Amino acid sequence: MIIRRAKAKDIDRMIDLLQQVLEIHAEIRPDIFISGSTKYKRDELVEMIQDEQKPIYVATDDGDNLIGYAFCQIKDYPASNNTHPFRSLYIDDLCVDETCRGQHIGEALFEHMKAEAKRLDCYEVGLNVWAGNTKAEKFYEKMGMKPRSTQMEYII
Repeated sequence: MIIRRAKAKDIDRMIDLLQQVLEIHAEIRPDIFISGSTKYKRDELVEMIQDEQKPIYVATDDGDNLIGYAFCQIKDYPASNNTHPFRSLYIDDLCVDETCRGQHIGEALFEHMKAEAKRLDCYEVGLNVWAGNTKAEKFYEKMGMKPRSTQMEYII
């Protein structure tokens, strides 16, 4: 397995994986997520691949076939009256193809994100997990992540 930056040739496969992630979310929250859609469109992916502040890393097999990805964002938080400034590598989306899960691809992607965060002088690696996505919660806990805060809602 190789982990590298995404290229334009990866877009079709990224869309396939984006659909897999969307269906997980649509099953958990059909009131919010639209089944059959994706988080990003092709033109957005073209722009993101070129954006240094939104790096996309992909895991490929020996034949350079995309089997997983991690969409990231580099976020700089300025100092405020009550907080220190810091930089975060935010994982916007991480997916391993459903046919390849259990092969430690997600772990390799996450370890790569940690190394990138260190290289970029980040204080942390952060992300959000939707309530009800217990497989993702367990995976990230296994990777050593801990909850920082809890978002709550009251649906009207």
